[in-house]
Amino acid sequence: MTLAKNLNRSQYQTYRKNMNPAQFKLLQQDPHALDRLDLRFCWGNYGIQVLRCHLATMPAGQIINAHKHREYEFHFIPAGKGTLVLEDGRYPVHAGMFYLTGPQVVHQQEADLWEAMDELCLHIDIVKLPQTHSTGDEPVIGWGEQWERGEAAECVRQLDTMPAFPTLDQYDAMSWFLTAYRAWHDRELGAFSTIRQAVIQILLRAARAHHVTQIQTALPARDMNTYRYRLATQYIRDNYARALPLEEVADELHICGRQLQRILDEEANETFSGYLEHYRLSQVCIALTHSDQTIEQLAVAHGFTSGSYLHYVFKKRLGLTPQQYREQQRQT
Repeated sequence: MTLAKNLNRSQYQTYRKNMNPAQFKLLQQDPHALDRLDLRFCWGNYGIQVLRCHLATMPAGQIINAHKHREYEFHFIPAGKGTLVLEDGRYPVHAGMFYLTGPQVVHQQEADLWEAMDELCLHIDIVKLPQTHSTGDEPVIGWGEQWERGEAAECVRQLDTMPAFPTLDQYDAMSWFLTAYRAWHDRELGAFSTIRQAVIQILLRAARAHHVTQIQTALPARDMNTYRYRLATQYIRDNYARALPLEEVADELHICGRQLQRILDEEANETFSGYLEHYRLSQVCIALTHSDQTIEQLAVAHGFTSGSYLHYVFKKRLGLTPQQYREQQRQT
């Protein structure tokens, strides 16, 4: 049982070839650095608290007597070998393997009689959070939360049903210990977010090691026409104040001009030139109300070729001149 049940010998040999225990020596500079951080965060509907996250070394022949923890305890072996003793038997462990003991799994750890064993340890509490509801008794769903909740719930389910015997770290969860350590060491902006993501990746990759099933829920997909419409109109709004041809906006979306015209017709019942002109006029109306710029100045600032052309379009679209609109708005 020293090999993962779902790996053949060729996969195992490839994994061992790519395994590089020396890279984890970096953590020996301060093995308990992450233990000193109070790491708590939400993931989906769960509260995650990191209790311990460190590199430990068991000298040759050392035995840690049978014990258990109330939290989840992940054990990753970057170097050395030894034995894991569970209630149902003894299991050899060596570099490149991992096992999960917890919550409440009785286990004993033994280093090899002639070789020390390094162990990356992650102890975490996972607490189910109450579902947040809006006033209408519907779940509050923010950016991406629905999918994150589903992934977090499936990961915890797999961890809760995971057997305790060791298997290969075939999805390379161990490398994320290095990612977390480097984030702490470098102290750069985003360190907490990086460490948070590293912990989540350890959980996800560990959960997959004993479960080969794929998620059944489809990944979130966009309505591409609606998506392109939003991108196109945002680009128009960002660049409306200068000459803006249809082809430029279409190129920005990596589609042809005809396709962009069709999208605008379906989503806004407008042509490209009609949408652009309408938006320019809306900005002119705001400026007429809140500024004292001349019509010529407004034309230049909002993408019209001249004050006289702005006067013409404004009168045609709104039924009154820009000056009449300004006077009307300031009287209200």
